[in-house]
Amino acid sequence: MPELSPRRRLLVLAICCMSLLIVSLDVTVLNVALPSMQQDLHATTAGLQWTIDAYTLVLAALLMLAGSTADRIGRKKVFMAGLVVFSIGSLLCSLAPDLDLLIAARMVQAVGGSMLNPVAMSIITNTFTAPRERARAIGVWGAVVGISMAAGPLLGGLLVETVGWRSIFWLNLPVGLVALLATLRYIPESRAPKARRPDPVGQLLVIALFGSLTYAIIEAPEAGTATSAPFAAVALAALIGLLWYEPRRAEPLIDLRFFRSAPFSGATVVAISAFAALGGFLFLSTLYLQNVRGLDALHAGLWMLPMAVPTFLCAPLSGRLLGTRGPRLPLLIAGVAMTASGLLFAAFDAADSDVTLFLGYVLFGVGFGFVNAPITNTAVSGMPRSQAGVAAAVASTSRQLGQTLGVAVIGAVLAAGVSTSSYRETFASAAAPGWWILTGCGLVVLVLGAVTTGRWAKATAERAARRLEAPEIREASGVSA
Repeated sequence: MPELSPRRRLLVLAICCMSLLIVSLDVTVLNVALPSMQQDLHATTAGLQWTIDAYTLVLAALLMLAGSTADRIGRKKVFMAGLVVFSIGSLLCSLAPDLDLLIAARMVQAVGGSMLNPVAMSIITNTFTAPRERARAIGVWGAVVGISMAAGPLLGGLLVETVGWRSIFWLNLPVGLVALLATLRYIPESRAPKARRPDPVGQLLVIALFGSLTYAIIEAPEAGTATSAPFAAVALAALIGLLWYEPRRAEPLIDLRFFRSAPFSGATVVAISAFAALGGFLFLSTLYLQNVRGLDALHAGLWMLPMAVPTFLCAPLSGRLLGTRGPRLPLLIAGVAMTASGLLFAAFDAADSDVTLFLGYVLFGVGFGFVNAPITNTAVSGMPRSQAGVAAAVASTSRQLGQTLGVAVIGAVLAAGVSTSSYRETFASAAAPGWWILTGCGLVVLVLGAVTTGRWAKATAERAARRLEAPEIREASGVSA
């Protein structure tokens, strides 16, 4: 990539942040619209789960493929294709006449979304080559997620109440068009010096694993064990296949040697747990505020601000702590806050009082605000520079997988206990196991935040890095710095 002027670099950062904004807003805005969509499309709880998970599932399955494809054929080309496909998917979502077509359109959106965030991060890291400038750029990039968390519920509630739920997808069209034209004009093309070769078998195994596992969880309450058990078996077979096949490839989709690093493995599990908590928390909160408390979408969005604002405020603070004290303190704060929030709902019925409900939302927002920054940092801690991008991509995939599983598991627990004839009366007891699961996710973040950031963990990262950088291994893997 040619050296760009400071103004041009800022334009590139702004364009990349626009793509992140529409992808992030799409998730937070959609949650507020779920009850309206449920009424309009006559959707079950499982149907609502699929409107979220169809997107995050496809995104998780294709992130690694999109990143490697962009390195091979050109990041600008793939980024522009992602903007076009995401915008088309958004338009199809707004026109969907029934739930099945809406879910299909969400999958189209996700195909485009998979080409945006990982490719945009590659563009940023190749545009801002100085370490300090790159850190600032990534900090701005991370702040956009906080903006979407803060603005999404309120903006979604306003649109649903004034125009209707279909309007939440219209937001992506003008932003996508502006980003596409700006990309064509200002972002230069770039490729990796030596891109990784495709791994179609590994990709199919990942799709089979994620898809069949999610289907088995979501459909189990309604379809029963006899229907969901074969999909669980497919998921197990796909996992075994990945563990057997990937180590035998010279350039695997997922290099299992990464998991010999305790910080990397810990960051992967922390990402899954934290984002599972986020997905489940948003799902339960939205249904409670609108279907149980009877709030309209706008007031439900306002009630989500006590969670969204701390997330926005704590994210940059977490980044500063990460730079001065390392990842342990932000992860410990995140684990304590998320665990305390889950306990308030699970053990003390926080939803029964406005004060405890407010406090529970604030605590979760603080926890999630602190957890995001150290995930990628811990994942790449001790990794060779040549492997840092792949490590970060696995961390991103873990985030999406976690959100998928959070919605699937919490929604399945809720569907198994709630009664359609007496929804409001049975919601609290049906949601209680879900709150305990979210408490457990917070505990996982707390424990792994302490264990995987110590001296022993760093030693495992150094050993893993030496193996990954060994000349004979590097030559076989074909990875270039």
